[in-house]
Amino acid sequence: MTILPKNEPHQPHNTPRNFFIWGATMSGKSYLASYFPDSIVFSTDGNEKNSGTRPTIALQNKVNAQGKITESVIDILDKYILALRTEQHSFKTVVIDVIEDVTVLIEQAICMENNVKSLSDIPYGKGYSMFNSMLQELVIDLKALKMNVVYISREVMRTDSNDNPVPAPALKDKYYNVVNGNCDIVIRTQHLGTRYIQTVTDIRRKYKQSEIDDPQILRILSAIPGALVKDMPAQTQTNNKDGK
Repeated sequence: MTILPKNEPHQPHNTPRNFFIWGATMSGKSYLASYFPDSIVFSTDGNEKNSGTRPTIALQNKVNAQGKITESVIDILDKYILALRTEQHSFKTVVIDVIEDVTVLIEQAICMENNVKSLSDIPYGKGYSMFNSMLQELVIDLKALKMNVVYISREVMRTDSNDNPVPAPALKDKYYNVVNGNCDIVIRTQHLGTRYIQTVTDIRRKYKQSEIDDPQILRILSAIPGALVKDMPAQTQTNNKDGK
């Protein structure tokens, strides 16, 4: 019996599933994320009640009275991602709020478990290697879930090549490239006066309205300029040269 797939065309799944939302404080990042269907929130603020009405998992490095780590953020993420993969549940979306704090917690966990103050104190670059592997594994494991994944990041001001200030996600560039490389759409949120605005700042491909198979995702993206392109109306075939 062959293990190869049949040599025939298949219908691609074009609905975007991985999103990166960034913006300033109180700009509507978590509010936008709350519209994604049946979400479970992994929160770094240490207080589940601050994360809205959805079920929330607190991300932190737990320590005992002696300051020794008893359960790291890595352990927590591994445990719940495994549960989402193997247990029956009704969740459809995973929200990481906020991703730059997760990177700090991972770095902190590695340092605490190796009794050092920084990754550079671990010989032969092993600290950085462990961190990079853990971040990449996290992103890949989340993408492998048959769920929507939403990463949330704060906004900071950086300078461009002409020393002009430009807004950017707070996640460091080298980590952003890892996360964004596995995302379909990047959305910036802004609060201008009484208006809350969402704009697409990066997108993997042009997504057509007719390709989106999830009504709630379609509703979210339809309200964001640049997220979807309208389907072209079918052309009527004519029989004469004048098209009449």
